[in-house]
Amino acid sequence: MLTNKQIGVDLGTANVLVYVKGKGIVLSEPSVVAISTKDNRVLQVGTAAYEMMGRTPETVEVIRPMQNGVIADYVVTEAMLKYFIGRATGRFAVVKPDVMVCIPAGVTNVEMRAVYDAAIQAGAKRAWLIREPLAAAIGAQIPIAEPTGNMIIDIGGGTTEVAVISLYGIVTCNSIRVGGNKLDEAIAAYIKRKYNLMIGDRTAEEIKVRIGSAIPLDEELTMEVRGRDQVSGLPRTVIVRSNEITEALSDPLESIIGAVRTVLEDTPPELASDIIDRGMVMSGGGSQLRNISQLLADVTGVPCYVADNPLNCVAIGTGVALEYIDLLRDSLSGEF
Repeated sequence: MLTNKQIGVDLGTANVLVYVKGKGIVLSEPSVVAISTKDNRVLQVGTAAYEMMGRTPETVEVIRPMQNGVIADYVVTEAMLKYFIGRATGRFAVVKPDVMVCIPAGVTNVEMRAVYDAAIQAGAKRAWLIREPLAAAIGAQIPIAEPTGNMIIDIGGGTTEVAVISLYGIVTCNSIRVGGNKLDEAIAAYIKRKYNLMIGDRTAEEIKVRIGSAIPLDEELTMEVRGRDQVSGLPRTVIVRSNEITEALSDPLESIIGAVRTVLEDTPPELASDIIDRGMVMSGGGSQLRNISQLLADVTGVPCYVADNPLNCVAIGTGVALEYIDLLRDSLSGEF
């Protein structure tokens, strides 16, 4: 007897992760698509397209079809989903899979409908949508079934989701369109302003990973950064220090702190006392920035921890949620 394959998709602004029941995460690739500017044909998807970023001729355009956690280009997103679902199920799959896709907590009904339609068009038999903080909490193994307050802070590529979860549902949440990409943009803008040096997105991300920190470091890290001089137009190299990057990141980090404060202020007192006892849990790629948990603990007075395997929490939670459809049904979006 043929059974439906169950697939969870973390359709992120920066990366797409695919979880298959029984196998775990089988795919993790950048959510980037290379298309032909002549006839809009999809040329490459994922890692292969990412390698082409900033290095293409005028006949090829590399785009991110997801912006700030929502679909910016429906046709390309559908093609991307089709590619990833096809890779996960195998080329000759007979039975269409059941698919769970995660969405930011702050999306509109129109945006939810677009993601649902894209999943069905991409080959899903049935599709459900789960809000990102709930998926992140499940993936981080937070006990969401209990009548206690659990706070999750998920910093993705395009959005930061902050939520308090109890009894399988979101009690209060805040979703802001600030994430890893905004941190990269802040670094690129700072280096352009301070050194008159133009750098690309990939270089900015590399700086963030290698020397970025949310609070100043006692022992500074340094990095050689290559870019194009704004005045002469020629290539140039500068040495950048980690405390400069801390300064560059101050504005987007202030937005994330504001979102956390808002949720803490809106949390019912009984649940707030649980959060003080249990602490806040962080997930998503942005939580890997040095000392960001320390910064949030300092400004809120609430302990803050980074989950195990923070990059994969949402994808794992999205896949595991398919096994608990009946318990989570009220918190999911399905047939439109």
